[in-house]
Amino acid sequence: MPSKYRPQIFGWFGDLDKGPRLVPLHDDRLSYANNTYCAFIRQIPSDLIFYTCLYFVIIILGSILTVGFFIMIFWFNDSEIGDKLTIIGAIGFITCCLTMYYAIPEFYQNLFSRRGSPIIFNRKTGKVYVNESDFFNFKFLRHPAVFLQPKKRRIKEYDWDDLHGVIIHNMSRNALTSTVLMVCQPGTHQVIDHIMLDPIRAGAGSTFVWGWINSFMFFCDVANIDDGEYKSDQEAEFKAHRIDGQDWPEWMVEAFNATSLEALVEIKQRHNITQ
Repeated sequence: MPSKYRPQIFGWFGDLDKGPRLVPLHDDRLSYANNTYCAFIRQIPSDLIFYTCLYFVIIILGSILTVGFFIMIFWFNDSEIGDKLTIIGAIGFITCCLTMYYAIPEFYQNLFSRRGSPIIFNRKTGKVYVNESDFFNFKFLRHPAVFLQPKKRRIKEYDWDDLHGVIIHNMSRNALTSTVLMVCQPGTHQVIDHIMLDPIRAGAGSTFVWGWINSFMFFCDVANIDDGEYKSDQEAEFKAHRIDGQDWPEWMVEAFNATSLEALVEIKQRHNITQ
């Protein structure tokens, strides 16, 4: 049965229903929670280090091979063997360019996803806040100019009602899955954006985060707010570690703790936010 969301996402494995869950959190990605909001990190330090190094090596090797194949195209074209080498060089050059086109954004994403790229869920206003590398998304066709903007970020506010969970897999024998939030037009299944919620987990383990967040958003007691890296009375320590110095707008940091939509409107008006 295909996903109900359009367009579908590559690697779709299953849609996730919203609603409270009775499964407790077995995960270390919950950074902080209080009675108003929770924050989940999406990149753990070991993954950041591993993938940053991996894609750096791919970029270095890809650059060398790209130059080598480019030389091969024009250097050995005066004989029968040279013609074959030219064809091999052209195929290799195109392959390397496509590999670099994929690897550079991945390298940027991991290099500049510091502090775990937390995603914030406010259950009293129904708002979700994201501050992440602009490459932490699912675009394939990118304008060449974006490769010159490695530190570009997207900082957005979403409505929880417009976010819907989907499981995708990486098509490998390891059966790794990820949870993605499909951002839809209000009241429809038309997808306008994607947010990575929980990257690369083994099997069904990735659904624990989705389940805990749903329990939290629906005020279910199974979502223990002291399950995180920081206890509920350690908000200052959490913000110092995960929020400060990461270009979060001042109004948005205040909005984390907004206890009603009226309070959120007052915060935006005070900071002259028109969205």
